[in-house]
Formats: sequence, structure tokens, C-alpha cells
Amino acid sequence: MKPAFEYKDIDQKGLEVLDVIAAADRFNQWMYRTIAPFCTGEILEIGSGVGNISQFFIRNNQPIVLSDIRLNYRTILKEKFGLDDQKVLEIDIAHPDFGQTYPGLLGKFDSIFCLNVVEHIKDDELAIENMGKLLKPGGTLTVLVPAHQALYNGFDITLEHFRRYNKKSLTALMTKHGRLVDAFYFNAMGIPAWFISGYLFQNKSIPEGEMKLFNHLVSIFALIDKMTFRKIGLSVICVVAKKD
Repeated sequence: MKPAFEYKDIDQKGLEVLDVIAAADRFNQWMYRTIAPFCTGEILEIGSGVGNISQFFIRNNQPIVLSDIRLNYRTILKEKFGLDDQKVLEIDIAHPDFGQTYPGLLGKFDSIFCLNVVEHIKDDELAIENMGKLLKPGGTLTVLVPAHQALYNGFDITLEHFRRYNKKSLTALMTKHGRLVDAFYFNAMGIPAWFISGYLFQNKSIPEGEMKLFNHLVSIFALIDKMTFRKIGLSVICVVAKKD
């Protein structure tokens, strides 16, 4: 089955970035803690990559199915977590004949989360609509994407991002297909780091040293998010519930 959007089976640049982030255990756990309250019951992760967030659900024995469009990531996930083909799926959320392609998955899951994926897809509305088809009535869809188009830089180009969002645009997109549960920003201190590294230093990928420093300071950055009431951040999160 050919993907409906242009992804190669081997994503070398993306893999390098995910490996850098994989070492940032505190940052990944912070992201997990942020989305976990919205993920209950039978869970599906769209775009699992190398399992940076998946690992926490698996450690906590939460019922979760992983997925990725790319073969190399699916292979890594199976080997890393000892999973079979039933627990690591190939799902193309931008497929134009989604319902006919994945009939056995329709209405199957209580929760879906999708982190840093939708920005890679040209037809983002189709992607949101298709993910909703996989939910049971009342099930929740949690999406995290990069925030603020003004921050679009070399990182985004390297990672093949079509766009960045804000809370208003992401909420408008997702509430076409569900009832709003929550919407907020994440990682306020990531903004100056992204600007300095991407704009001033013209880096095309996340430097390992910078990620290690950021990881070391996560507890402070999480406190700053609370102090700013999640009204600013490098990423934006929206959660919707499927209408009955």
C-alpha cells in the first residue's frame, strides 16, 4: 500500500532527531505526563517513531497499540518492545480511502494520541477526520503540533513540516470533527531555545548538547508552564471527544 503523502521508508534525518530526543528522558516523561490524563482505555498512538513516548505507556502496562507509516520505525518498535504485528501497525492517516483500507480499526479505540505528526501532512483536515474514524463514540483524540508560524525555521524545513499552528487554528481544525475537551500550549522555554538555535545559529537539526541541557532543566521549565497557565509554548495541544 503506497502512502497518501510523501514519506520514504527510511527517514534518516528524522531518525537522527528522534535519537537525540530519546536521550532526553526527563523531557519525554514531561510530555507523557502532560497527555496521559487524556489517554485511557484502549489507546492508539499515531506516528510512534522510535517509541520515545510509547515507552511510558508500556511500562505502566496500559493497553496501547503503536503505529507508524515508515517501515524502519515499525521494525525498531517491534524489536525495542518485543511487539508483534498486531501491536505495531502501518496506518496512513492521510489515505483518501481510509475507511475501506482499515475497516477492522474503525471505532475500535477509546483514546488516540498523535504527537508531532500532523504538521508533516499536507491535508491536515483529512488526517484529523480519519483519526476520528478510529475512535469509539465519546473517545478522545489528543494532538500535539509545533506552535507559531513566526518560529518556522531551518529545523522545520529539515523535518519537512508544512506549517506550524496556534491554539486558535488547531482548535478550529479539530472541533470540525469533535467536541473540545481542552487546548493549551506546551514548553514555553522551548521558544527562545528554538529561536536561538534555529534562527541565530542556523542549525538544521537539534544539537545533542542543547537537548541534554534542556533535559537537565525540565523540572524548572515545567514549573514555568504552570506559572504561565500554559498560554505560551513551542508546541500546542488540543484534545477533542468524538461526538456520539
